[in-house]
Amino acid sequence: MAITTQQLIQLKQQGRAIVALTAWDCAIAHILDAAGVDLILVGDSMAAILGYKNTLPITLEEMLHHAKAVRRGVKRALVVVDLPFLTYQESVQQAIYSAGRVLKETGAQAVKLEGGYPAMVETVTRLVQAGIPVMGHVGLTPQSVHQLGLRQQGKTEETAEKILNEAISLEQAGVFAIVLEHIPADLAMQITQKLSIPTIGIGAGSHCDGQVLVTSDVLGLSEKQPPFAKVYTNLRETITQAVKDYATEVRERKFPEY
Repeated sequence: MAITTQQLIQLKQQGRAIVALTAWDCAIAHILDAAGVDLILVGDSMAAILGYKNTLPITLEEMLHHAKAVRRGVKRALVVVDLPFLTYQESVQQAIYSAGRVLKETGAQAVKLEGGYPAMVETVTRLVQAGIPVMGHVGLTPQSVHQLGLRQQGKTEETAEKILNEAISLEQAGVFAIVLEHIPADLAMQITQKLSIPTIGIGAGSHCDGQVLVTSDVLGLSEKQPPFAKVYTNLRETITQAVKDYATEVRERKFPEY
């Protein structure tokens, strides 16, 4: 049975950890879905596979293209799509248009927005009122890389309180879940205990209601791993060796064998 946003909330109530990973194409999405992943995020972290230095250049059209491919590979998991930089910050109307296109054109069930400042809370409120499920994202917000860098956030009492208040405001605005990225574990635990909606951690310790990682990091495909990622296999090495073996056989005319 397909997972819904309400079922994610039920998983928190049941104390069952939520499993989330990213996908950008149909083949990987199909594998993740078949393996039992609960939530598949079509993240703007795809910037890395498109050759961008950060997430800022990603366009809405690129997100739509990849989200359609992912959705075609998924039967069970909840599919959530990142709204890219400057496709929702300009106005509420812009956000509704961008999020509406995602749901209408891709078949995804929800969108994710970064930030919990007052204007973003208002935007989330309006999106939810329009019937668009929204996942929040606080802590390290990669679209603010030039302002925040890629450092851990919430390390001081003042910034920790700010992140906590943003999370509370987003829940009140109607988000069904919230990503906590690269914040201290004790702060993530405090937020998780405070909210009735699920928290999905990435570099935020083990006390969140679920965890998400970038799939290319998990599979060992990334050139550079973030400090909080865990590599479960080294496909980069495996693929490199397979390609070298193929190249050798072609050059030595051993492939094909007829």
